[in-house]
Amino acid sequence: MSVVLGLDIGTTSTIGILIRLPDRVIATASRPVRLSAPHPGWAEEDPREWWSNVAEIVRELMARIAPEELKAIGVTGMLPAVVLLDEKGDLLRPSIQQSDGRCGAEVEGLKREIDEKDFLRRAGNGINQQLLAPKLRWLAAHEPEVFRRIATVFGSYDYVNWKLTGVRAVEQNWALEAGFTDLASHAIAADLVALAGIPRSALPPRSASHQVLGRVTAAAAKETGLPEGVPVVGGAADLIASALGAGVAKSGDVLLKFGGSVDVLIATDKAAPDPRLYLDYHLVPGLFMPNGCMATGGSGLNWFVDTFGAGRTHRTLDVLAGQIPAGSEGVAILPYLLGEKTPIHDPDARGAFTGLTLAHGIGHLWRALLEAYAYAIRHHIEVLNEIGHPTERYLASDGGSSSEVWMHIVADVLQAPVQRLSGHPGSCLGAAWTAAIGCGLTDDWMGVTRFVSKSALVWPNPANAAVYREGYARFRDLYRRLG
Repeated sequence: MSVVLGLDIGTTSTIGILIRLPDRVIATASRPVRLSAPHPGWAEEDPREWWSNVAEIVRELMARIAPEELKAIGVTGMLPAVVLLDEKGDLLRPSIQQSDGRCGAEVEGLKREIDEKDFLRRAGNGINQQLLAPKLRWLAAHEPEVFRRIATVFGSYDYVNWKLTGVRAVEQNWALEAGFTDLASHAIAADLVALAGIPRSALPPRSASHQVLGRVTAAAAKETGLPEGVPVVGGAADLIASALGAGVAKSGDVLLKFGGSVDVLIATDKAAPDPRLYLDYHLVPGLFMPNGCMATGGSGLNWFVDTFGAGRTHRTLDVLAGQIPAGSEGVAILPYLLGEKTPIHDPDARGAFTGLTLAHGIGHLWRALLEAYAYAIRHHIEVLNEIGHPTERYLASDGGSSSEVWMHIVADVLQAPVQRLSGHPGSCLGAAWTAAIGCGLTDDWMGVTRFVSKSALVWPNPANAAVYREGYARFRDLYRRLG
């Protein structure tokens, strides 16, 4: 049967997967990615590292198959990261990541300039730091020489697609979350692009996720070991690709994605824009996927381990946290280490540790950080319910879902069972399946769920309900008081 390659250009790692249709994972491979924060609130990466990782990963994976077996390639990644090229195709600067919070002043300036409600209705997303217009306005003000030389603006997986095929395009969800798409026509609107201060020519054409974008060039084949001529599809936003792999396609299903950031996603057949959340297209045509995305998650935990862990791993810290009672004995944390995106959209928000005494140890801090992300998930669920989206079944995926203590905390905070997914390799699987669809290897979107099984449900402990109800109230109040 046909073999498909999926690549995930993630915030903390680059991941590749080879699948053999209809239901076999041949192999996966990964390489770490360095996230740079040279100033408070900044988040940058080097796209050349992504491409170097892709080349290493592909050579490792292609050793597992005969070259002629590979029939399609799909690439997913974080969005809307900002990658800038000059006229020669050279990178102008490191990427500005989706979690970057440097453009607060530009966000406020845009809000004064245009009608927020009209923009939300038109573009599907509110005015916040996720949009490209504020980020590019920041560049115009602070790095004018870079801004002047911009010839191409696109995203993380768009960049890798270009390196593979030589074709410059922006995938539909990158264009939507960037604030450049007219929701009524589903087309990039020149006047929305103009808000970013760039010419329409700087933005490549829009592509559908499963649209065949181009084929692997001779140059890319030489760098990666891929066969020349293999088709590459438009790609997919990482959180949407992960949701597809989890089988989230009906009302009431919620995916909790524990990757470099923590994401909360649902499926719906109609768009209902809300300024507190993001709106994306589902990979299944005709559906939408309202979602929330925190600025950090796994990246915040990694920072904690690197800064305070003293050689301890995530797993050893989990063991310590498991010995601490619910509520962390009064320790509370705001996890806004890069500002915060949904649902508060505050690039100036900052992390905070409170309630510390000499009786507390690193296990308290680690548990309090896990609880903080669980409280933030509950905040998202409340917003989804307020705007009419039912939340009935919770699925958990990606690396953080392997943490027993974290998943029990999340179940206790939500007071609802959480279904962990077993064998879900993450967004790379959704990317591979999208490529299989686009290249005509299958027409069954939900066939991707054959690769993923369900582990035992994580049941909530009713005895912790009151503690976490009070802890959530303190969490919300702490942000209001410190903000």
